[in-house]
Amino acid sequence: MTLQQQRELENAYLMPVFARKPVCLVEGRGMHVVDDRGADYLDFIGGIGVCSLGHCHPKVVRAVQEQAAKLMHVSNYYYVEQRGEVACLLSDALNNGLAGPRWQTFFANSGAEANECMIKLARLFARRLGNGGTTIITLEGSFHGRTMETLAATAQPAKQESFQPLPGGFVHAPLNDIATLEYLFAELGSQICAFMFEPIQGEGGVYPCTPEFLAAAQDMCREVGALMIADEVQTGIYRTGTPFAFQQLGVEPDIVSIAKGVAAGFPLGACAAKEEVAKVFAPGDHGSTFGGSNLAMAAAHATLHALGDEGIAQNVREVGAYLRQKLADVAGIVEVRGAGLMVGADLAEGIDAAAVVLAALEKGLLLNATGPRTLRFLPPLVCTKPDVDTLMEKLPPLIQNIG
Repeated sequence: MTLQQQRELENAYLMPVFARKPVCLVEGRGMHVVDDRGADYLDFIGGIGVCSLGHCHPKVVRAVQEQAAKLMHVSNYYYVEQRGEVACLLSDALNNGLAGPRWQTFFANSGAEANECMIKLARLFARRLGNGGTTIITLEGSFHGRTMETLAATAQPAKQESFQPLPGGFVHAPLNDIATLEYLFAELGSQICAFMFEPIQGEGGVYPCTPEFLAAAQDMCREVGALMIADEVQTGIYRTGTPFAFQQLGVEPDIVSIAKGVAAGFPLGACAAKEEVAKVFAPGDHGSTFGGSNLAMAAAHATLHALGDEGIAQNVREVGAYLRQKLADVAGIVEVRGAGLMVGADLAEGIDAAAVVLAALEKGLLLNATGPRTLRFLPPLVCTKPDVDTLMEKLPPLIQNIG
């Protein structure tokens, strides 16, 4: 089927909620994907941070193929192979290989579902064992999902206005503004059940929380008996150079949501909580038909082992630093932010990020824009310095031509 035929079918039969680029991608390996005409693209968005091991990593492909031939799905009414092992691997990763609390996990299918679980658990914990509060403080510019509840948590009015009324129970504070956060905690006190944050705001433009801000937030949570809950959907699974981004910021959340890179392209979300928090859930309090399926567990098990076996963390730190340095030297880029292989680059006034993304596509680069002037880079964690060099050969002339 040609690209034009595919476009006509999708325009006719799919809901128009995505503005798709004019390319149909049909296969990939590592950092590269190929379209239906055989053109090759170097991928610096990685399925929006999903393809952690690159496209079609052989260990993950083999694991999914073998599991699909054996058993795909039986539901959560039964035990399945590898689910406990994957949860154990996540607990170890959340402790960064050190002695720490036991973390218990609920498996879902996406980041939004993982965040829904996190919100429900935080409120249930407050009701059963905490202060009884229901209010959750989130941060302006955050993004937590597109379900009604996670959209209410997302403090971006432009994304919310068309869907009012949204569920209540959320109050928003400016990013890294300790004074405003102190005011909210003083005003609301025991009404607060949780403080919810992304260590680095991804969809909001790659804006990091400062260690000082999060340390203050954790102290305030402890004073009123609220939980610290981290949305690591985009920042987790080695994206920033450690298993989870909070591990670089001097805080320890009580609940963490996980998705994107955890199964290297297979749909999977997870909500992990310290055991004393997780145990307030009882059978029937939450669930998922497809969450934690045989196929998803096979993919996650292979992914987590490969991430640990192949020196990914060191590569992310080294190549991420190299990418940020190279971007900072590009004429027309005025600010570079982020950590590891989660990088945002602001363009100078008058340079349209969306136009850069489209021009890059014609030159064999997959890029992403999160705003009118912001490029976001979320390449597979196997990205190399030569891959960055190829990017740097092509990107600066594009920016200069559009500027």
